Amino acid sequence: MKNKKFLYKGLAVVFFTGLSFTNMGCSDSYLDDVQNSGAFNTDLYFQNEQQSFSALVSVYDVLRKYSGGFENTVTFFNAGSDDFYSGGGSSSDGAGIQGINNYMINPNTMPASYWKDFYQGVARANLVIERVPGASMSDDLKKRYIGEAKVLRSLYYFELVRMFGNIPVILKTFNSNDDYWHIPQADPSKVYAQIESDITAAIPDLMMTASGNDKGRITQGTARAILGKIYLYDRKMPEAAAQFAEVNGTPGGTSQYGYKLVANYADLFKVGPETSDPYKFSTESILEVMHTNKGNSDWGFWGQGKDEGNSINVMVCPRSYSLKNIPNNDAPDIFSGWAFNTVTDDYVNFMQGDPRLNVTVFNAKQLVTDGKISYSPAFADTGYFLNKYLPTNALKSSLPGPAELNFRQNYVAIRLADTYLMEAEALGAAGGRAQALLDAVRARVGLASVPVSLQAVKDERRRELAGEGHRWFDLVRWGDAPSKLAFKGFKANKNEILPIPFNELPNTSLKQNPGY
Repeated sequence: MKNKKFLYKGLAVVFFTGLSFTNMGCSDSYLDDVQNSGAFNTDLYFQNEQQSFSALVSVYDVLRKYSGGFENTVTFFNAGSDDFYSGGGSSSDGAGIQGINNYMINPNTMPASYWKDFYQGVARANLVIERVPGASMSDDLKKRYIGEAKVLRSLYYFELVRMFGNIPVILKTFNSNDDYWHIPQADPSKVYAQIESDITAAIPDLMMTASGNDKGRITQGTARAILGKIYLYDRKMPEAAAQFAEVNGTPGGTSQYGYKLVANYADLFKVGPETSDPYKFSTESILEVMHTNKGNSDWGFWGQGKDEGNSINVMVCPRSYSLKNIPNNDAPDIFSGWAFNTVTDDYVNFMQGDPRLNVTVFNAKQLVTDGKISYSPAFADTGYFLNKYLPTNALKSSLPGPAELNFRQNYVAIRLADTYLMEAEALGAAGGRAQALLDAVRARVGLASVPVSLQAVKDERRRELAGEGHRWFDLVRWGDAPSKLAFKGFKANKNEILPIPFNELPNTSLKQNPGY
């Protein structure tokens, strides 16, 4: 790739190639004559269904931002919450994740990828939406591809608006003579209006459910769950509740889309055989990010958009973990990793007596006391680690490529227990249906009913979804962040949104967020 011909601006990156979710890059044959990184020569593309599908896959590829690479959103926002510290090797191990841990993050330490990657997804979606209508394929398939692209574009804009607040909205591809440097930032209300209308329009054109090779693609159920979540953040509670009701069906039962709570909570985080993993795409999965070890990724790809596997896995493992040579040692043979997202004592205390504690938290402290293991203390070490994504050595890839980059545990970005609790919140945490939704989540793990209230729903979300990347956004949405995160340095009316990365600002019309 000829770097000298590109202007590296997050809004202007539009690269896609390949026919899979795992092969993304840029090709000189397409890019030799490109002078504007917001322009892409599509004359030879979108001729048929295969090429259109390739382009659509490139839009899906950005979902890996949730859990792939060092700058994945899950470990980042876990570190900003009250349930986890940044962890890692030292206080300087990853400026971004350390910065959100102590709220010293600024435009220079804010990882640029959180802005650039989602805008790359937007740009790819724009291209699909514009060019698929001219491809040689059935009209129904065109509508479905465009619908999937619109839902994904809306999801990426949702992530951008809830992270940064004030963002440009771009709904078309750039030409070489377009002034993409001076796109104004939109009022968040207009962003929400755009993405809500796009998903609403797309739903009828989507698959009702997905099976076989279509698993992981956007369906009507997925789109409604995303739309309900967007309505919730947009404070449109009746609209949110209505969408979630379609997704959830009768609490504890099977919904019209086939969604049902998994019977065993621990199964949500298990990994099966490489050849056929029964834990992927469970009945509880609504939006699942796929990972595989078949890309055989190496360190040369690290940070280049080709790193495979759920990077959370290696990030949350204790450092220098080792089993002691003692008889009948029943401690798990954990992969030795980087020790990010150490669990706070406050969370462990909060979870006492909850059956989900041991699924969520790995108690290395106790195993050291028992003489069964040793490990090197992390930065902000508590002896507690995030167990949901903690791999054993038995889960190392059998294929070529470093084990660290080739873990294959999928990440479920939205699951049914999450939408149950979001619906209960949207219903004002009151009434019979809200009570039934809360009860279903608790009954799954053998807990008795408690009276539904907003505090009960908040507490249940903290217990049920810990470490899955939701807590920070929940606290901000509820207005609880200033009090709950004061011990970390959170400042009200500033840290509810993040700083726009510095390199996105020069020579543009973008204005930095207040306080940064």
